[in-house]
Amino acid sequence: MTKKAIIVGAGPAGLTAAYELIDKTDIHPVVFEATDRIGGISQTVNYKGNRMDIGGHRFFSKSNVVMTWWNKIMPLQGAPSSDDILLNNKTKQFSKDGGDPEKEDRVMLLRGRVSRIFYLRKFFDYPISLKFQTFYNMGLFRTIHAGLGYCWASVVKRKENSLEDFYINRFGKPLYKMFFEDYTEKVWGIHPSKLGADWGSQRVKGLSVAAILKDMIFKKFHSSKDLSQKNVETSLIEQFIYPKYGPGQLWETVADDIIEKSGEITKESEVTAIYVENGKVTSVDVKKGDSIENHTCDYLFSTMPIKDLVAAIRGIDIPEDVKEIASNLPYRDFITVGLLVKKMKIKNTTKIPTFDKRVPDTWVYIQERDVKVGRMQIFNNWSPYMVSDYQNTMFIGLEYFCSEGDALWEMPKDEFIKMAIDEMVKIDIIDKDDVIDATQEKIKKAYPSYYGTYYQLDKVRNFVDNIENLYCLGRNGQHRYNNMDHSMLTAMEAVNNIRNGITSKENIWAVNTEEEYHETKK
Repeated sequence: MTKKAIIVGAGPAGLTAAYELIDKTDIHPVVFEATDRIGGISQTVNYKGNRMDIGGHRFFSKSNVVMTWWNKIMPLQGAPSSDDILLNNKTKQFSKDGGDPEKEDRVMLLRGRVSRIFYLRKFFDYPISLKFQTFYNMGLFRTIHAGLGYCWASVVKRKENSLEDFYINRFGKPLYKMFFEDYTEKVWGIHPSKLGADWGSQRVKGLSVAAILKDMIFKKFHSSKDLSQKNVETSLIEQFIYPKYGPGQLWETVADDIIEKSGEITKESEVTAIYVENGKVTSVDVKKGDSIENHTCDYLFSTMPIKDLVAAIRGIDIPEDVKEIASNLPYRDFITVGLLVKKMKIKNTTKIPTFDKRVPDTWVYIQERDVKVGRMQIFNNWSPYMVSDYQNTMFIGLEYFCSEGDALWEMPKDEFIKMAIDEMVKIDIIDKDDVIDATQEKIKKAYPSYYGTYYQLDKVRNFVDNIENLYCLGRNGQHRYNNMDHSMLTAMEAVNNIRNGITSKENIWAVNTEEEYHETKK
């Protein structure tokens, strides 16, 4: 009889596990997804033909395995310019009721990366560049102050007990206060002095003033045709691949392939209990609607939050300290407001050619202290196919970081959207009269946080690792701020362990702890 693997969650880690099981083993994958959507935080939301990339996802990895995997699912297509698309009327859009694109549209586009910081009502490169424009925008006093601060930090190193120490050691205190402190507190809801330095080690280890200088000097030797960009610090890469209709298109394609190959994916199905006997998972309870069914399994791949995983385990004694650590693991939630506008007030002052002088950014970090918004995406620039009427409208995403149950999370939808529009008007990004339509999306547990009981996570990990056929994968499954490729790699490692009879799970947890895996968030 074919063995069965139950996979909790249809995000990148869960779907990669299912695909790899079908491709490389005779184990039958059954995926249960609690929501009605595919892709987890890598989903793409279709709002009246306009597409929202939740969180913003560059498809780039220093893992050849991942890059090859993506290309197998959706091959790279030469990307026409925005103007060419309009002139030749090549755009094929989703129908307003959410229909899928045609098969021939399942391709990747090669995109140029532009992301900047909006601070003092001006644009700064991200990562901060050492260009004349940067110093001009900062002003003489701030520039001198920042230079002296960096020199001091280069000589006098802090002991890295916090994320604040980590940033100051690499940029100096003035630059840290200008470009890292407030934004980091917006994202996490806690001051960087109270966040662990290992978050920086995992996410931005290679980013520093020295790395920026090195990139400026050697950039001319980098081949623009070398998509791998192996020798470029990830935060500094200038091109990436991107699905024509957003990241959700790739994961919806993967889901279709899994089903076509006889795998199973059931949405709106929440795993509520996990039964363990003799050190192995034997079955799970799945709630769908008002009914609960029990499903047996030979393996369990969990991408559900560790907090929920431990709470769902039945049949064995769970140490009290493990219960307490897991139940108190901190998370950060996420709200995006999608605004469809006629135009934006900000214009393109870069040398990058754009349609109608629109700003070229894929996303903009909002560092202004007088607004709550943390980041703005411009979906037209991720892919021109993301917007229903590319020529006459712009679709932007305004991202807010919050905690479930707090004032932002509980704010009524209409009131929240009004606040978001008012903030954009306040910082001179848009005129209120140019807003055509708006929507809102909420994502729970989008970001595992690095404080509190996180520093005792090893006790929880040791407990779940002792359940022989249980594999914790992905961002929430490991309570680690993984990028999409890292989440995929945890799934690949788990499947390889089963194929090769490897019982240790050390290699699964090691993904994104070695230097070559380090990347920075969108």
